[in-house]
Amino acid sequence: MTNHNTEPNQEFHCGTIAIVGRPNVGKSTLLNHLVGQKVSITSNKAQTTRHRITGILTDATTQFLFLDTPGFQKVHKNALNRVLNRTVANTADDADVVVFAVEALRFGDADEAVLKALPSSAKVVLVVTKSDRAKEPARMLPFLADLQQRFAFTAVVPVSIKNPGSMEELKRVIRPLLPSQPAIYSDDELTDKSERFIAAEFIREKVFRQVGDELPYSVSVMIEKFEVEGALRRIFATIVVEKQTQKAMIIGEKGERLKRIGTDARRDMEAMFDGKVYLELWVRVKKGWADDEALVKQYGYQ
Repeated sequence: MTNHNTEPNQEFHCGTIAIVGRPNVGKSTLLNHLVGQKVSITSNKAQTTRHRITGILTDATTQFLFLDTPGFQKVHKNALNRVLNRTVANTADDADVVVFAVEALRFGDADEAVLKALPSSAKVVLVVTKSDRAKEPARMLPFLADLQQRFAFTAVVPVSIKNPGSMEELKRVIRPLLPSQPAIYSDDELTDKSERFIAAEFIREKVFRQVGDELPYSVSVMIEKFEVEGALRRIFATIVVEKQTQKAMIIGEKGERLKRIGTDARRDMEAMFDGKVYLELWVRVKKGWADDEALVKQYGYQ
């Protein structure tokens, strides 16, 4: 374990912070900006995040363990969705601090459902994302006042990825809420996930970004083989869909779309792994996998 140079009589804090909220509220983007590097995939598609992903940030006085979670969904009542909602609830229960993310001037039934699922005893920090997009700033005060009537929040912090100071303020608010204890991870660790897991996530992100709303959210990625040869990684992966038409959609005309997915994913992997990546992709149809408990577990969703 790496030693941390704290000031005399200064306590070191380390703990978990669950980031929860409805789909597409900006949780993964928030995590990536807090950590300072991309560790969680993002897209405009609901339910892009499917796992509890830990982003680790360590400074002189604190180790923050930010836990990104799937968006809590009221629709898509299948096996996959049930598993993802359980992940959200369990993460919030176990965390030292909960960050409840809402979008500026937007609070609907989906947000309310997440809020009702939070433990009443939890230390919950209300984080208002995209605060720079509020076209009517005068509405923010009543908006925040209304939210504070709904839950006894420990603190309220409006943030914007365009304002790095807001991220620093959020960390300043969270720091004293974490337990006083030594760091769990070493200084240079950014996530608790394996390179194999990250590779699959980067591929899935590029599928969503390339295909967009044309493709249902029930697409998964299986890493068939992950080989390391010095600084080179050879990765062989299968994109799993539910219908033949979806397979054709991902492959694209003359395989051009699949090629773009692979190129974009490889570039992200090389930046994250700091080395060259050889990537091969296939697409396979597995009808109804998202509503099959056994297959959902086989594809890595617990």
